[in-house]
Amino acid sequence: MRDLLDHEGTTYAAEAGIRLKNTPQPLYRTLVLASLLSARIRASVAVATTRALYDAGLRDPRSMADATWQQRVDALGEGGYRRYDERTATQLGEGAELLIDRWSGDLRKLRDEADGDEKKVRSLLRETPGLGPTGADIFLREVQDTWPEYAPYLDAKTLQGAERLGLPKNPRTLTRLAGDTPRAELSAALVRAALDKHVVEECLERAA
Repeated sequence: MRDLLDHEGTTYAAEAGIRLKNTPQPLYRTLVLASLLSARIRASVAVATTRALYDAGLRDPRSMADATWQQRVDALGEGGYRRYDERTATQLGEGAELLIDRWSGDLRKLRDEADGDEKKVRSLLRETPGLGPTGADIFLREVQDTWPEYAPYLDAKTLQGAERLGLPKNPRTLTRLAGDTPRAELSAALVRAALDKHVVEECLERAA
């Protein structure tokens, strides 16, 4: 566990340059990141595209909604997200409009509506165009230290990573082994183990 966290414990939000805190812009950027990560595309491309959207000025729901479809396509292409760029450009625009209309562009209001209920917050997140169950899980994994009522958020993908490493599949045991490591970092490390066999091999080799 120690080796895994030392080498793979960077959250995807941090990798994308998001300084996650409970304010509208970083939460929105994390939602966009979750949407991009949930597609059948390399995580590195989704992370790079999240940065490209920021660099293009598409940093909050209003700027995303006000951008033209072509501007969104161009920013997605700049990040390397070309396979799904046209559909995703449409979904990002629709998702931004939904967030503005329903929660005044502030995901904290979505959180308030869920009132701490995990099932409810997942359901509300999934109303975002293009964000299915996988995307909702990714978002909650990344924000669990900011929204601690959902921590530890160790879903099926994280437990798959634990199993591949020979670690216990019990969330309480995993958090105990991780000590005071932020729970989002624990989740990200376990997800990388689930997604990449080389992470598992290298971790086990170093630990041996």
